[in-house]
Amino acid sequence: MRRLLVGGMALVLVAAACSSGGAEITGTTPRTLTTTSTTLPPPTTSTSTTVAATATTRAPSGPGYGGTVIIADDMSPSTLNPFAPGGDHFIVAIIGQAWMTGAWDIDGYTLERIPDVLTELPTVANGGVVVNADGTMTVTYHIRDAARWSDGVPISGDDFQFTMEAAVGTPQDNKFASPYTDARIIATEIGDKTFSMTLRRPTMQHQLLFRWLIPRHAVEGTNLAEDWNTTTWPSGGPFVLELFDENTAATFVRNENYWKTDPATGMQLPYLDRVKFVFLRDIDPVLGITKLVNAFKAREVDVIQPPPSTKYTIDPLKKLEEQGAIVEVLQGPVWEHINFQFSDNRLSISPNSCNHSLAFRRAVIHAIDRDAVAESAFLGEGVTMQSYVEAYTPSLSTGAWERYEYDPEIAQALYQIAVAETGRECTAVFSTTSNSEMRPKLAKLYAEMMEDAGIPFELELRDSSVFFGEMLDAGTWDVGQWAWVGSPGLSRLIDFHDNFDPAGQPPKGGNFYRWGTPDSSVRDEHTRRFAQIVKEMNTTVDETELVGLIRAAEEILADQAVILPLHRRITMAAVWGDEIGGFKYNPLLRAHTWNIEEWYRTDR
Repeated sequence: MRRLLVGGMALVLVAAACSSGGAEITGTTPRTLTTTSTTLPPPTTSTSTTVAATATTRAPSGPGYGGTVIIADDMSPSTLNPFAPGGDHFIVAIIGQAWMTGAWDIDGYTLERIPDVLTELPTVANGGVVVNADGTMTVTYHIRDAARWSDGVPISGDDFQFTMEAAVGTPQDNKFASPYTDARIIATEIGDKTFSMTLRRPTMQHQLLFRWLIPRHAVEGTNLAEDWNTTTWPSGGPFVLELFDENTAATFVRNENYWKTDPATGMQLPYLDRVKFVFLRDIDPVLGITKLVNAFKAREVDVIQPPPSTKYTIDPLKKLEEQGAIVEVLQGPVWEHINFQFSDNRLSISPNSCNHSLAFRRAVIHAIDRDAVAESAFLGEGVTMQSYVEAYTPSLSTGAWERYEYDPEIAQALYQIAVAETGRECTAVFSTTSNSEMRPKLAKLYAEMMEDAGIPFELELRDSSVFFGEMLDAGTWDVGQWAWVGSPGLSRLIDFHDNFDPAGQPPKGGNFYRWGTPDSSVRDEHTRRFAQIVKEMNTTVDETELVGLIRAAEEILADQAVILPLHRRITMAAVWGDEIGGFKYNPLLRAHTWNIEEWYRTDR
């Protein structure tokens, strides 16, 4: 994985490859986005009164105190510290839900950003984000009065300041990445329950800060990257560390000073006495998964989040539902798409490429049966995407690609228009990663679909190291497929659109498609308008305006058939629902522990 780190904080917008055991992330496009790993703390408010989009375990006995829950994983952490080397691994995040806290969280029911230690997320509408007369922007965070660390010390603005300095760098060193703004933090103001920072220019990338908070009173004077790997600083979450062995297990006990209560019951959280994470890893990943599933079958563990595999996990676990298991198989944040290369570099692999023809691109899209693709990829569990916005902020999705129904006859008619326009037979040469389970299978399916539509089609698959290491940057493919990783919030969604900015050509930018770039075969009013929209996105902080810009950008990409969203990869978790209540899987974060403070035993 190519990943850029700043002060131990992972910077991500990544392209994803596919492996047989789940989402293997590779082909990273570094972004200088100041954020922590893709993990999150527990929510600030109980979601027990929210209507869930999927089934939620609520046992008849209702919430109550006591008991232990055992969570198993086929990974093991080298550190508990998300700011240390290795701290961006998923297992660190999974464990981190039990003891860490931050400014914000993602609700597993609504899949929207919500405040954690804050009273509300700062926005223009509530006065938390202010664009000043001199062009600077001030963001103010209001911390909940009750929020405190496990040693009883209140969480304060000083902790925000220390987190920024320790994990990001000094205000003078910190600089958000944007092709349009120098969004350096130039000043801060600290209060007992407030923290304000002023940036040189407006940017929504402030949303990415403070996923995890660090207590100044406990960590100042220590080495952040070295002194907190096998122990933890005072917890801001529902549990505190009792024992940790990186090879076997990590055990946490109730944080008696945890400040959250369940609004549905008025009871202080957490409900459990103890949670134990056990690591059932194996050199052979299949054996590791098998250990995980077998331990769950034997009720030796209560909760697991295995890689989704019809053969090894989904089918075996669903057979246990009659015995009281609940298995959630949901769409995760990693989404696949078909795309077109617009530079003449594609001609090296496809001399008869007609990607510059809108009719040809639309013909290819109409020839693809996306329902059949999702079915083939996930054997009954896949769902076709009609909008890439689904993987970022589902509530903003408009179904922009619904216009492209599967229709070989329409595809053939459009293909003939493209041939007449270009004066030659048009051929689509398809490239993707060859060393994966899913994509080569789909490539053969595409070939059959193109044949049905009468579109000449060839396969040129490459090893992932070649596809992501050479072809992507050079633009030497014709029609391709890879995945992006979605992440809730407007900042990540804005950042995704930078990948189509005509001013962002590689190696400095991420417009691998070369749509509208100086060497593009397509430069028109649509690419010019899109460039303007991207600029406005990166300099606007009014969420109402941003929603309009995002919808306008997606409409252009859909109407001009620049890409075709296919499906989000599935992700899953399982719980013994007859023993554990309050469990809810958060698919966008692949986080089964996101609301661990609300879990309770029903057999206590």
